[in-house]
Amino acid sequence: MSEEPGSEIGRFSKHKFITMIAVSIVIALTLAFISMVMYAWSGAAQVDLSRPGYQSVRKEAMSNQTYDGFSATGEIDSKVLQEFEGVYGKQADQVLGIDAFAGDVLSDTTLKIDDPVITP
Repeated sequence: MSEEPGSEIGRFSKHKFITMIAVSIVIALTLAFISMVMYAWSGAAQVDLSRPGYQSVRKEAMSNQTYDGFSATGEIDSKVLQEFEGVYGKQADQVLGIDAFAGDVLSDTTLKIDDPVITP
């Protein structure tokens, strides 16, 4: 029995879809594995407080600090604009006062990491 010349192509095209799905799954699993390895090796896993084993540490990390910044909601009028310009100007002066080419431009003091603003 001889087969038609086009039947090989028909059989191949039937398997293309299944092959595409299998390759997609393999690629997704490979990328997920690579991302998990990078997550563990980069040290991000050690500082990730969302992990279940860190519930006690998470409670200690949360604070009762209030944000004393500009509100993102409300009406816009001249008083609010003046308040915004005051807050913005204060922050802009601090940023412009930093020498961008200094050796300690990324230090904790320059980035204001060691001096949190706490409002009672």
